[in-house]
Amino acid sequence: MPLDAAEVAKHNTLSSCWIVISGKVYDVTPYLEHHPGGAAILARQGGRDATSEFRTVHPPEVVEYLPKGSFLGETDAKALATLTMASTKKPTPAPAPEPATPPDSVPLLIPPEEPRTKEPLHIAHVVTLPDFETAAKSVFSRNTYSYISSSANTGFSLANNLASWSRITFRPRILRPVQSATPHSSILTHRTPLPIYISAMGHLGRGHPGGEVALVRAAARRGAHVLLSTVTTQPIEEIAAALADEQKKLAQTNSADAVSPSCLHFQLYVRPDRAVTRSHIRRAKAAGAKTLWLTVDTAVLGKRTLDRRTQALEALEAGLPDAAERAALGQRSHVNQSMFEPGLSWDDVAWVKAEFGGPVVLKGVQTFEDARMAVEVGVQGVVLSNHGGRQAHSAPEALATLLEIRRYAPEVLDKIQVFVDGGLRDGADVLKAICLGATAVGVGRPFFYALGAYGERGVERCFDILAEELVNGMQLLGIKSLDEAGPELVNASRLINEMWQPEKSRL
Repeated sequence: MPLDAAEVAKHNTLSSCWIVISGKVYDVTPYLEHHPGGAAILARQGGRDATSEFRTVHPPEVVEYLPKGSFLGETDAKALATLTMASTKKPTPAPAPEPATPPDSVPLLIPPEEPRTKEPLHIAHVVTLPDFETAAKSVFSRNTYSYISSSANTGFSLANNLASWSRITFRPRILRPVQSATPHSSILTHRTPLPIYISAMGHLGRGHPGGEVALVRAAARRGAHVLLSTVTTQPIEEIAAALADEQKKLAQTNSADAVSPSCLHFQLYVRPDRAVTRSHIRRAKAAGAKTLWLTVDTAVLGKRTLDRRTQALEALEAGLPDAAERAALGQRSHVNQSMFEPGLSWDDVAWVKAEFGGPVVLKGVQTFEDARMAVEVGVQGVVLSNHGGRQAHSAPEALATLLEIRRYAPEVLDKIQVFVDGGLRDGADVLKAICLGATAVGVGRPFFYALGAYGERGVERCFDILAEELVNGMQLLGIKSLDEAGPELVNASRLINEMWQPEKSRL
């Protein structure tokens, strides 16, 4: 018998918290203290229809990972309509909490997370990639901005990522005809208009309701490759279908030689439960992912400082001081440690390769020794990355690792494709990586900000800015194709002087 709205609405306390997702009622009380986003987010939805909030963050299958016994039954259409109306009303703000923790039985009148209240600057004002962050920050909720901008510890790794690109300069050649420059390239045999791909980013729905579907539609119109995260907002099947649909539309309006070369690639987190990981791999392959990029730098979750502060603040505002203290100590985060496999080893790479049956890339390589090992285990590529500065404190920036490889293991560049990501904010800097032997460069946060602030139009503009800067950079450098890019065209001495050297490290 369906549960009625009145019964569901009663369960809006810490001691009994029910939520409705897609017409199904779940008791999430035992899960409050284990929710990766913190107890306050779930408590805010107690006794309500949480479908809209849920879909901005999670694909439908995530509810399968709730504790056994969480599913209580379904609601009828009338009850669902009532609960939906209740969830859209702004509740009365809770009074300032007393010093003592309120009883669990007191209904939680938690104000919703602050909504998007401003409109970004007109998109005409966006002329560089950092402009997208400025625009997005003005419209993102506190929680969303925390999620995407957060970095590890003091932010040292992220700051170094951003600074590293300016520590390499060009050596332009003059009096060379450069009436036109063509930045065409390929990623693992798949052609691309630029040696740039959109890096994996989870939960795009936090920034824009269109999420990954909107991202791939815009990417298709620019021919860009997209690396999809394991933790997408929408099911990978829907994302792949959206890409195929957009490419079909483009094929109908363009000539045959102008078909969008956009491809989906899949970024994989290996879970302790191999059955869950196997399901992710098989779904990605069935959806048409061309390659699989195995993330290898998340044996454990790094200290996401801004995340902790935001979740602690939310818990305090909700009158949950104990939860706030735990969040500040890192026992809560936007993702859960159970998502990662601390026992992942080189032996597991063979299993992943066998399960996928296609090209595999290791994402998160940070030393030349591991790049060399990647060649030995037979993968097709590596991403030199420190996870956007979100994992290890004082991690090396990708360009430093690329220089390490050039010095100590140059054969790697001849045997597999090498990608770099982290901190790039100018299309001309793509040339620096290409000159030093990289195949392509991943760009992440700017596309998240662009999507959040301007939707699909923002994603297209972000790609257009990168394309303009790259072509302009090629012409000013004196080359017409990326085949002409080489180490003699850049000065990397400042980074080389600081690069790891075994003799100095032993002192």
